[in-house]
Amino acid sequence: MLIGPVASGKSSWAAEHFAANQIVSSDALRAVVGETEHDLRASADAFALLGEIIARRVQRRLTTVIDTLGFEAELRAAWRRRAHAAQMPCIAVVFDTASAECRRRNAARAVSVAADVVANQFRRWPAIRDAACAEPWDDLLTPEPVVIVPAALARRRSSPVSSVQPALTPASTGIRVGLHLSSFDWPGGREQLGSHLRSISAHAESAGVDHIWMMDHLRQIPQVGAAWADLAEPYTALAWLAAVTERIRLGVLVSPAFRHHPAVLAKQIATLDVLSAGRAVCGLGVGWFAQEYKAAGIEFPPVDRRYAHLEDALQALPLLWGKGSPRFEGATVELGEALCYPRPIQEHIPMIVGGSGERRTLRLVAQYADGCNLFGEPEVVARKVAVLARHCDDVGRDASEIDVSHLSTILIGRDHNAVAATIERLRPKRMAAERFARDTNAGTVDDHYERAMRLVEAGVNTLIVRLVDVADPGAVETLGAFIARLQP
Repeated sequence: MLIGPVASGKSSWAAEHFAANQIVSSDALRAVVGETEHDLRASADAFALLGEIIARRVQRRLTTVIDTLGFEAELRAAWRRRAHAAQMPCIAVVFDTASAECRRRNAARAVSVAADVVANQFRRWPAIRDAACAEPWDDLLTPEPVVIVPAALARRRSSPVSSVQPALTPASTGIRVGLHLSSFDWPGGREQLGSHLRSISAHAESAGVDHIWMMDHLRQIPQVGAAWADLAEPYTALAWLAAVTERIRLGVLVSPAFRHHPAVLAKQIATLDVLSAGRAVCGLGVGWFAQEYKAAGIEFPPVDRRYAHLEDALQALPLLWGKGSPRFEGATVELGEALCYPRPIQEHIPMIVGGSGERRTLRLVAQYADGCNLFGEPEVVARKVAVLARHCDDVGRDASEIDVSHLSTILIGRDHNAVAATIERLRPKRMAAERFARDTNAGTVDDHYERAMRLVEAGVNTLIVRLVDVADPGAVETLGAFIARLQP
């Protein structure tokens, strides 16, 4: 919301930093419902229309710049309430321009505001300015250059991300970054898929990426693309990457435990570990995409049964990779001899559980896993981490042993011009740039650093990102600049 007297620079500042469709101006609306923008007889209708437009934009959580005088405290409070009801920040920009400069600008206009009206505004202005500055805005700015970023990438405040304090100590001092490959809609189609994978993984190693992850689905999931889009089988693809990489760790985020018999999955992951010289990670979950199994004629068990499969796998896999050939009897599987050859290179293959269910999933993490993978913004993550810590207390485990990772889609550029250009190139034609930016967490290296620090404050040790332009030249290198920014 812009607040300031006539000719203080509100409209010029808004036009410089925001798109025309993001600005709602009382003057402009007077020209719509009246004869001109100076038709004061149309003011009541203009403000009624302004309120309706603001309400509908905020309902859709669209960036809205309110260009009025902003003198009425009741209106300011009403717009704050409306923004907060939509879970949007409400920010005031106060234009405390010198009165002499405002009068000079007003006099130079083709149609100026009457001198007595201007004088009255400046008599009232000090009290209005002080009252507005004391109000509970999410931020209070002066008219300096601004850039719009998705709310998730906004700068950190001085206050904590949540009233729930992080409950886990980071497993190490460094912040690890993983790359999640979930879409293979790359130039050249399937004929070039192998070469793209090799190139991406090579650049990822050079950029400092700690691990590469793939999904375990029979068809592409709707959040990423069409069902008929190419989707590589993960263990085959990771075996290919093992041959063309040297350092980077390799894993599936995550395999649905009900679909993989532990003895078969153990051999797949052990073989990957051997071929990669000890770089495999095991990711497990309960599965969720019922439609893919229905289409393939594969049973999708009830959720309780899927959790039983997950708990059996978490217990059986370490036995299969370990010494001897012990018998295992679980709720869903029975192993007469838990053995697997070749044995993994690693003495202990890390097991990561995907999902953030507070009652069952996080308790299984506390009981059996080396890590968990969470979603959501810092406030949500902090709550999940606190729940996980309580489960660890219940089972007598040190919570700091568990690596907390966070998965999200990102678009990252070296500066705001690069981000804007990538948004325009990649966004669907019928999707607004602002929504695409929000859906992809589009921002600069510095923007993503701010978000990462909030996630770290919430208890995250490892960031896993789906890079929307991962196959584009320079995209992984820009991710590398972000990784470098994270280092102490």
